[in-house]
Amino acid sequence: MNGVGAKRFGGPEVLEVLELAEPEAGPGQIRIRVRAAAVNPTDTLLISGAGRRKADPPHVPGMDAAGVVEQIGEGVTTGLRVGDHVMAVVVPVGAHGAYAERIVVPAESVVRVPSGASDVEASTLPMNALTAWAALESLGIPEGGTVVVTGAAGALGGYTIELAKAAGLRVVADAAPKDEELVRGLGADLVLPRGEDFPEEVRRHVPGGADGLVDGALFDRAALPAVRDGGRIATLRRYEGEPERGITFHPVLVSDHALDHGALVFLRRLAEEKRLTPRVAYTLPAERAAEAHRAMAAGGVRGRIVLEF
Repeated sequence: MNGVGAKRFGGPEVLEVLELAEPEAGPGQIRIRVRAAAVNPTDTLLISGAGRRKADPPHVPGMDAAGVVEQIGEGVTTGLRVGDHVMAVVVPVGAHGAYAERIVVPAESVVRVPSGASDVEASTLPMNALTAWAALESLGIPEGGTVVVTGAAGALGGYTIELAKAAGLRVVADAAPKDEELVRGLGADLVLPRGEDFPEEVRRHVPGGADGLVDGALFDRAALPAVRDGGRIATLRRYEGEPERGITFHPVLVSDHALDHGALVFLRRLAEEKRLTPRVAYTLPAERAAEAHRAMAAGGVRGRIVLEF
């Protein structure tokens, strides 16, 4: 089968079409014929060699996939059948990643595509929405509390806003002028100018500071002014700051939640209820993955570029 990956670390230029061994579903696993795979920032980190990579090349990126069930391994009890359209979270290791015609994943990482959604639309949901859900869970903000979302116009930020509103939270978000309408449309209660002054602006509009913050824009320590004493900040790139004013940092790794089948079912239901909106920027054939990575690195993409197989 074909896939897209890298035989060496580097930038988009190292991505190429590869011939990969076709996987078989073992006990507790499901094989999916991939139709769509969303392109995420973490994919660029994988091919760059950032972080610990114990597996041998080739490195096939991709954590979001949607397609059709081809095989179901022994002992799977999730009710799926061959031919069902599904979406899945993929934890890429070596040649195993979502940028491939076929993938095998644990059954717990797979749920049906939301009714009314295409495979392309569904492919933007599993990893991104699960990350947003895990970030909000790490903050533990009760209903009626206030959460700040940075990087709000991006796919992760948008899902965070919608999930926060579904949980009954007040949302303060950042946006560039051209994105203000988008961010308000996602449900943000207060939209403030994007930029390095954003945390201080939050403090001026939210006396005492917000209960928590999801840091999609990677402010890290600079986000502290936006949060009240004793509040929490969910970080997405392994940043763990020292406590200050009782504020604690909570790194979120979606791979820690990839087997949370209940959370994926919940996210699918919200999408079916139109309370979670798939974020597709545009699609490309899988062999043009390098082009997708370049576009993402250039910035300004709203939603996710999706590779079609």
